Amino acid sequence: MTAATHSSVSPADADAADAVLLGLDPEQREVATTLRGPVCVLAGAGTGKTRAITHRIAYGVRSGMLMPASVLAVTFTNRAAGEMRGRLRTLGAGGVQARTFHSAALRQLQYFWPRAVGGELPRLLERKIQFVAEAGARCRIRLDRNELRDVTGEIEWAKVTQTVPADYPAAALKAGREAPRDLAEIAQIYGTYEQLKRDRGMIDFEDVLLLTVGVLQDRHDIAEQIRAQYQHFVVDEYQDVSPLQQRLLELWLGDRDSLCVVGDASQTIYSFTGATPDHLLDFRTRYPQATVVKLVRDYRSTPQVVHLANGLLGQARGRAAEHRLELVSQREPGPDPVYAEYPDEPAEAEGVAGRVRDLIAAGVPAGEIAVLYRINAQSEVYEQALADAGVPYQLRGAERFFERAEVQKAVLALRGSARSGGSDDPLLQDVVELPSQVRAVLSSTGWTTEPPTGSGAVRDQWESLAALVRLAEDFARSRPGVTLADLVVELDERRAAQHAPTVQGVTLASLHAAKGLEWDAVFLVGLTDGMMPITYAKTDEQVEEERRLLYVGVTRARHHLTLSWALSRAPGGRASRRPSRFLNGLRPGSAALGSRPGGPEAGAARKRGRRGPALCRVCGRTLTEAGEIKLMRCEDCPSDMDEGLYERLRDWRAGQSKLQGMPAYCVFTDKTLMAIAEAAPGEAGQLSMISGVGGRKLERYGADVLAICAGQEPAGADPDDA
Repeated sequence: MTAATHSSVSPADADAADAVLLGLDPEQREVATTLRGPVCVLAGAGTGKTRAITHRIAYGVRSGMLMPASVLAVTFTNRAAGEMRGRLRTLGAGGVQARTFHSAALRQLQYFWPRAVGGELPRLLERKIQFVAEAGARCRIRLDRNELRDVTGEIEWAKVTQTVPADYPAAALKAGREAPRDLAEIAQIYGTYEQLKRDRGMIDFEDVLLLTVGVLQDRHDIAEQIRAQYQHFVVDEYQDVSPLQQRLLELWLGDRDSLCVVGDASQTIYSFTGATPDHLLDFRTRYPQATVVKLVRDYRSTPQVVHLANGLLGQARGRAAEHRLELVSQREPGPDPVYAEYPDEPAEAEGVAGRVRDLIAAGVPAGEIAVLYRINAQSEVYEQALADAGVPYQLRGAERFFERAEVQKAVLALRGSARSGGSDDPLLQDVVELPSQVRAVLSSTGWTTEPPTGSGAVRDQWESLAALVRLAEDFARSRPGVTLADLVVELDERRAAQHAPTVQGVTLASLHAAKGLEWDAVFLVGLTDGMMPITYAKTDEQVEEERRLLYVGVTRARHHLTLSWALSRAPGGRASRRPSRFLNGLRPGSAALGSRPGGPEAGAARKRGRRGPALCRVCGRTLTEAGEIKLMRCEDCPSDMDEGLYERLRDWRAGQSKLQGMPAYCVFTDKTLMAIAEAAPGEAGQLSMISGVGGRKLERYGADVLAICAGQEPAGADPDDA
């Protein structure tokens, strides 16, 4: 590695450099020509940030202000790094290093290891999950496949946040991590995993960053050599840097400020991995003299799509929202976003598949269409619907539904029970109906009636098995009298039907996997409260990240955008779901959040005895039926009721009824329980606003109900205390 030097600029070089600036808009041109000092580029979705920074590097190289070997451009994926290298070669700056953080650090570590430590660099552990499994076994902690993945994720999070095993429990607790096991157990596995690697002379990908940081901190001569080599840094997707990556960047820089960062706080969607937008948002604090350029001209999406994206962020709260960018579309007008409501999930999938087929018939290539959902378990119904419609598709960032390990295991168990006819299967004794048989068999493979708390692999596995349960319910409903053997045949046929070509197929992907991509037509599906935002997004920060995730989904669309939801899970089911709260005030006929008729303010007014009509809090219609007034919505309007909470309240009510020797409705009526499950009150004042919860019942049952709403066990109530 040699130090770079600057060269003089000839008139010919100046002409060649100016040619790089042709076609840039004023803001992009400012980015390209500001080569001195710290630069912060706040770049909204579709605003040409990659174009701006690659032209910036090329302008510096072709003008002679930067030597190619002195520039290090860093991004987060190999795909993005490859795209950047290709653009730089086209622009005449092929000697510039464009790498991921890990790739750049590994290259430096390999070069300097013999000098800094001696010998060869330890072997790189490609897949750490096997070592985590062995570490768990040594700690006498049994981990199933899904727990292995989740514990591995926790170890990765700990390392990128520079948390050692002994400090993990406190750090995880402070960060609100949804850990798959006891925190002390994970810390023990983490420590044993690290020891295993040391014993066998291996390092993992996080070690690459940690060791590079350690070498640069301890060996100033090596740090100075790297700083002499790389004199100018560009960091893309800066909102996604982890504390460890930021530390490495600081060591690369030293006391210099020749740094250009590019990011958008509104696209921060990976906080669960340790990423944080704080470094982007604090950039001007660290560098008061920094040049800040905002890219807001959106070249990707039509004005209609951009208007929706801006409206979505306009309702956002929190620090990232304070720095949101108001995009301005540079494209010709296109069709308005389509909002589609369906009675159930299969109908939604069929509707989407039909619309996809129409787009393809109209000339939109299948490869320019995407169906995006919140979690991978939602893919199966869309895989089937597209296959039934004869539309090719490809899954991105997930296994095909029937290739998932938990699904294969479940189908194998169902096949075994079907072959025995249930006679020799203790799980099927006295179980007659097909759905009940399926639930009984799948209970042996990890399915439970209640979903697990939190996110991660365990939740994904449960969702996959729950999809099989729903499939069995729908199959039995459509074909009365079917047997378990019939269902197994159906599953085999479904699997075979989904072997569609993947070339130029419609993309099926989670919203997280869609980051950085774009299509002519995008379908955002399953947009109900409980899925978007996801149920386990509890804190304000978590909910706002869910909003940003939907924003990322919206801004993937160039021309066509469809947003859809289903009011019930299965055909004939109760229409208890409601569209995502994020769409309030954006979709036609909806009011902005906080301004709905009959909301909390109206409820408080009723408690104070003010007269006035009771209005549906969803559609605004005047309510006349007692049950509707209690719920503060029409019977036909979608509900945001937490069905799990409702069932827990019913179970508690049954216990109270038995304890007190009175009918269940004397404790609370069904409608009151539904109203409580919809409101999910967090304090006594909110509970008291619900019709049917008077002062006497609040005193008697309030503590129990609030505990249940908080996910806790009620302490119980003694009727003699009332």
